[in-house]
Amino acid sequence: MLACSVYLFGSDSSYGANQIALVLATCVAALVARSNGMGWREAQDGIIHGIGVGLGPTLILLSVGMLIGTWILCGTVPAMIYYGVQILDPSIFYAASAAICAIVAVSIGSSWTVAGTLGIGLMGIAGSFELSPAITAGAIISGAYFGDKLSPMSDTTNLAAAAAGVDLFEHIRHMLWTTVPSFSIALLIFAMIGSSEGATPEQINALQQSLTTEFEIGLHLLLPLALMLFLVFKRFPAFPSIVISALTGAVFAVLFQPEQVQKLAGDSTDLAHGFVLIKGIWIALFDGYVSNSGDEFLDALLSKGGMSSMLNTVWLIISALGFGGVLERTGILSYLLNLALRGVKSVGSLITTTVLTCIGTNILAADQFIAVALPGRMYKDAYAKKNLSRLNLSRTLEDSATMTSALIPWNTCGAYMSATLGVATFSYAPYAFFNLLSPLIAIAYGYFHFALKPASYDQNDIDSAQTT
Repeated sequence: MLACSVYLFGSDSSYGANQIALVLATCVAALVARSNGMGWREAQDGIIHGIGVGLGPTLILLSVGMLIGTWILCGTVPAMIYYGVQILDPSIFYAASAAICAIVAVSIGSSWTVAGTLGIGLMGIAGSFELSPAITAGAIISGAYFGDKLSPMSDTTNLAAAAAGVDLFEHIRHMLWTTVPSFSIALLIFAMIGSSEGATPEQINALQQSLTTEFEIGLHLLLPLALMLFLVFKRFPAFPSIVISALTGAVFAVLFQPEQVQKLAGDSTDLAHGFVLIKGIWIALFDGYVSNSGDEFLDALLSKGGMSSMLNTVWLIISALGFGGVLERTGILSYLLNLALRGVKSVGSLITTTVLTCIGTNILAADQFIAVALPGRMYKDAYAKKNLSRLNLSRTLEDSATMTSALIPWNTCGAYMSATLGVATFSYAPYAFFNLLSPLIAIAYGYFHFALKPASYDQNDIDSAQTT
């Protein structure tokens, strides 16, 4: 049904068609469970539990909508565009975007935060240069996931190590074997693509003039971004960090862009000045910013954000996680995972099976955490039987489950990236080179028996830890 949805509706399938397919598939899974003796109430509990797993990401998604609205209104995003077009050369823009996102993601451990902050600015800069939004989104996601994968502060990195039962820093060191080559090749491809057909210097100057006409531009307007990165770096929870940063943007809007706030509030002559400003901020939070400068390009670039802009994505996440929840509760998912192991004959086929299982779980369960945790728990013995260290399992979980989650439209990560960056998942997926290369390199290592640690390494690691 999902394949049919994509075939019939293309990139618009995430605006309702995929949700219908997932809801109907959930009903079919519940009927299968009933035929095996499981009542509706237990299946419903699985659906509710599955949706509950996604409530945290859903809150973050809604708060990012607020953030985008107030950051445009206060001038933070326009300032990022204004200064970004001065610093970034269009000819190396894609490679530079991937590198910048990678550096920041390593320091804060969150691909979502990088996409929701730097990613928004870089997409605006790409629009200013008249560069491909799909390639730009692919570069942002490649860099964000490189940093997320190697950061000890990343949720998925910690989960993969815990699911496989290995030391966190040993896990990160072992991932370098696949991560560094994958990202190096991706950077090389982005550099080779180039962007010589971008906007001319005259067009860039015209854009900067339009920005300064509409907004007060200054380096101080980048402080909300600095605050956001500081809070995440200090391990402050993501949801309150984003809300605080969004409200900081609201305060900055009142202080530095009062005319824009009043303009967004509309015809409010019957309201006191203070209430006009409150109304404008309120609109930015729930419905985003709407630019009416008269410059068609600038208006399209800056008219976005608001909590309401994320509601379709929330609908998709709820539908997908409900489906994943009933598959897990009814045992259908575990059955499919065990079935996959029957064809394992060699080390190469074991790693290939792990990769395909993680991708399949990302598709079925629609959540990267389930795609990391379930195969991580279930495949430990299979790796031991092949005389392989569990570090090989934890690395493969990251190379497949974490990396491909952003490439599936109905997965929480794919839905988030598409909604935040404003590019359909299937549009940017072919250009997320790092995410595409990682599972392929992991499979190649398995068949060539390259960079694989033996099972004896696990005991040596345990002995060393106990001695320490």
